[in-house]
Amino acid sequence: MGTPAQELGIPEDAMRRLTGMRPGQPGSLFTSDLSVNEFLLVREAGFRPLGLVLGSSIYHVGLQIGKWSKNMELDTLSQAMYHARELAMTRMEAEAAALGADGIVGVRLDIDFKEFGSDLAEFVAIGTAVKADEAHSRTPDGFSWRNNKGQPFTSDLSGQDFWTLLQAGYAPLGMTMGSCVYHIAHQRFFQAIGNIGANVEIPQFTEALYDARELAMSRMQAEAEQLNAEGIVGVQLLSLPHRWGGHTTEFFAIGTAVRPIREDHQIATPALVLPLTD
Repeated sequence: MGTPAQELGIPEDAMRRLTGMRPGQPGSLFTSDLSVNEFLLVREAGFRPLGLVLGSSIYHVGLQIGKWSKNMELDTLSQAMYHARELAMTRMEAEAAALGADGIVGVRLDIDFKEFGSDLAEFVAIGTAVKADEAHSRTPDGFSWRNNKGQPFTSDLSGQDFWTLLQAGYAPLGMTMGSCVYHIAHQRFFQAIGNIGANVEIPQFTEALYDARELAMSRMQAEAEQLNAEGIVGVQLLSLPHRWGGHTTEFFAIGTAVRPIREDHQIATPALVLPLTD
């Protein structure tokens, strides 16, 4: 059997690159996609970059057609879009684990549909693996930066937001996400004609988009609950049409699940400052 990283599909070239970045190796150096300001703030927060880590999955997205006049989730497509991202994220986490990292900051998730196949898309996760500096640590005894699954934490927060989060006494657990690919019903001919020139809500469109967003949000929240998170910060709710046409779209929710560093933690309330008056 190979190493866990190799078992997850990490190529040999990537393993050689990671070996050259391991702390303590002669001539080792780190790579990072953090800006200079982000790099300095991550260092100020007590973490040192180990190296750029990535995961990739080229995925064939199956075919599923919605009913012309019915709002409905396209389960096959929802599962494909989620699983492909999960594979990329897992491989990125495996690279970070191979470096002995405590977490990954500044994570980006990208999708690129390939010209050599209309149903093929590459899902890429990339971020900077970091290690906590024990000499700089203000955490309680026995505290681990890894989450309850034993994995390095992942976060899509900027370096500035990451620093602020730690200063407030919170730690990232992991990126949580939810996906829903939804077919939005077409209007019937006489419905469309009747709306010409009128200010009027289209209930079936409203219900479809509301339901699709709710499904994506609830799935993201369920992932955070599995990590025993207190909450999710930096949430983005994206509408991604991809290549499915105007009546089918993906709603994708993503954010960083967080927990307090100390169980008795409370955020200090700043004193109220009143303006001076004559």
